[in-house]
Amino acid sequence: MVSMLNAGALRPTSAAARLLGVLTILLVATGLSGCGAINRVPTLEEQAKSSWSEVQNQYQRRADLIPNLVETVKGYAQQEKDVLIGVTEARAKASSVKVDASTVSDPQKFKEFQDAQNQLSGALGRLLVTVEKYPDLKSNQNFLALQSQLEGTENRIAVARRDYIGAVQAYNTELRTIPGRWIAAILYPEAKPMETFSATPNADRPPNVKF
Repeated sequence: MVSMLNAGALRPTSAAARLLGVLTILLVATGLSGCGAINRVPTLEEQAKSSWSEVQNQYQRRADLIPNLVETVKGYAQQEKDVLIGVTEARAKASSVKVDASTVSDPQKFKEFQDAQNQLSGALGRLLVTVEKYPDLKSNQNFLALQSQLEGTENRIAVARRDYIGAVQAYNTELRTIPGRWIAAILYPEAKPMETFSATPNADRPPNVKF
């Protein structure tokens, strides 16, 4: 009977075990805080979110250029009705996709955003190819200005996507490796891996919009 009591006394209670676990976590966190590791998860997350905002800004910049581009082309090539409607509808669809900070952690929403932007890129590319048939349009000053702005925007989109992919890779790697995985589980349980852009044909370079 005495030996059983002694054994029970030596066995840690669940409360004691939890306390020990908390103390261990605090000790580990204190040690990591000195080298900045404890803040690495939120720091990388904010960098990725900032890069995502820049991606959105550049796609919006492109969308803002399209109405003037369509109107300019229409003045010289009204018979290209199907192409013009295709661009307008693709822009409307891309603009209707609602995106925010949560989009990057939702695979379905992110794919919807990427697909809509890819469709707009395709429609815009077909419009620009059509312009080749209209020399007067190609020399129009308004069109030349829009073409220059569009080319610059496509370059910015490519850079923004590249920076976002790099930021997400760093963040996701931190969440999946030690000690970042432990830190996230303990201190940042709401942290989730982010989606990134999948490869598309010629995705490594912006569309050629020179004439």
